[in-house]
Amino acid sequence: MSTAAAPPASEPSASGRLPALDALRAVGAAAVVGHHVGFHTGATAAEQWGGWLARLDVGVAIFFVLSGFLLFRPWALSAATGRPRPGTGRYLWRRALRILPAYWLAVAVCLIVLPQNRPASAGDWLRHLTFTQIYERGQLRHGLSQTWSLATEVAFYLILPLVAALAVGRTWRPVRTTLVAAGGVLVTAAWLGGMAGGWLDTGLHTTWLPAYGAWFGAGMALAAAHVALQTRTAPAAFRVLDDLAAAPIACWVAAVGLLAIATTPVAGPRDLAEPTVAEFAVKLTLYLAIGVLILVPVAFGRPTRTQAVLGATPARWLGAVSYGLFLWHPLILELIYLVADRPLFTGGLVSTFALTMAGGLAYAAVSYYGIERPITLLGNQRRQRPVTPVPDAPLPAVGPSR
Repeated sequence: MSTAAAPPASEPSASGRLPALDALRAVGAAAVVGHHVGFHTGATAAEQWGGWLARLDVGVAIFFVLSGFLLFRPWALSAATGRPRPGTGRYLWRRALRILPAYWLAVAVCLIVLPQNRPASAGDWLRHLTFTQIYERGQLRHGLSQTWSLATEVAFYLILPLVAALAVGRTWRPVRTTLVAAGGVLVTAAWLGGMAGGWLDTGLHTTWLPAYGAWFGAGMALAAAHVALQTRTAPAAFRVLDDLAAAPIACWVAAVGLLAIATTPVAGPRDLAEPTVAEFAVKLTLYLAIGVLILVPVAFGRPTRTQAVLGATPARWLGAVSYGLFLWHPLILELIYLVADRPLFTGGLVSTFALTMAGGLAYAAVSYYGIERPITLLGNQRRQRPVTPVPDAPLPAVGPSR
């Protein structure tokens, strides 16, 4: 897209939509698939490429930073433009419609179909249906191990209206809002301090929301800065983000370089062994920087050819079905091993990844067109009332808005 004909970067968007960000959901989901396939095939233990596969869980950081950005942005935009703020009830209703039906179906299928989960106890059903499977050790069942991140993201969904109200305040002050939103870094630092002091368990509390406050907070801070730049209320220091966005290749090369550092032992073990507090802190920090470097060139700056490609129909479709890919790919992976009677840590990496992606996308398409989209549309129609339009909320992560 030619920048000559593009509107200025600071021009407010009427709808608040940023189509190119849809592609980042697909990137995050594909990374998570690669991470799980690498583990199942035993490829993460390989000396040459194993570290890269093990660190593809960086997809979770992409999801969380993106969720913080997209979900907080409507609050910041309403404050900056004088529009009514998003209603908490409407926001929660839309989140529930978007994630619960497909998630509950995935839980039911995995607990019923996979023999490793039979017989599923009442506790298994209750924990997974209520997103409380991460609050006790060893409660994630086969085909549902990835849902730890969704449970963490749901906790963020629930507290966001309160956090957003505190961050925005009564009047629009972009610097204040950005700093308060970035307070998630302090939450994570305190959480790490609790681990270092022995009050928190690195085997359990590394999946809880406070451990990832920095990732969500960074996304929220970027959202506040983005709105300030759009509405011409940003201080000069914020324009560094537009400058970074003008060099997407440099940002992404830097992100790859940071991921290379993460593949070393400094970011902890590649397997399921518990990291030390220092290793976990390093991993969180590196992934945070990677998530920001990936997001900034897509969200900030004047429209570019890169943003046009990422906002094109194929990329947006992959983003739309990425939640289903996140939900269903572990089931597909488990079924591949069951049908082939293949022992764990065996099998070809490329062929297994291709089969998992193909099956996951097929299930994701059925989920999106058969469940997610119809229920969302029907639920929104029934609840519709005369209100000021609110920018569309993102898909969940890890998934998630991812």
